[in-house]
Amino acid sequence: MLHALANRWWVFLVRGLVAIAAGVITVMHPELTLLVLIVLIGVSALVDGLACVFAGVGGGVEGRPWWEMILLGLAGVGFGIATLAWPGLTTMFLVFLVASWSIVRGVFEIAVAIKLRREIDDEWLIGLSGVISIAFGTLLFAKPGAGALALATIIGFFLFIGGAMAVAFSMRLRSLK
Repeated sequence: MLHALANRWWVFLVRGLVAIAAGVITVMHPELTLLVLIVLIGVSALVDGLACVFAGVGGGVEGRPWWEMILLGLAGVGFGIATLAWPGLTTMFLVFLVASWSIVRGVFEIAVAIKLRREIDDEWLIGLSGVISIAFGTLLFAKPGAGALALATIIGFFLFIGGAMAVAFSMRLRSLK
């Protein structure tokens, strides 16, 4: 399997460079419309998915298909197509999903703090974390546009770091070739 991956080192390089480009553009120009950001993420996911499918075809043991990599790639292709087909919906869904998770997490952190108040000192820190989490989620619901811009910047950093890791991995594979 390693030999097959090493022969396709450039696939991970392309995957990483596309993610780095999307990440840099996103972080350097957060004022870009969310539509453009979503298109960049969709294209990146599509290229990433296709790269994974290509790497998985014949990339397994003894040249057999590597189904986990192929399935990962198909998920990326599906996400990329859905993102490109419904960019506005994707943006709002992402913001509301993060907002909901923040509020749910905050409620449970407060419940944990209440339960721990007789067990440990400074349990109020967990409760405060819960209050901050609820406040963050509430702000995202109240101002989804600003929240989307903030999330866009975070996603840009994620793309950049993930892309850099893929480039580093491709260089390691290349050295093994």
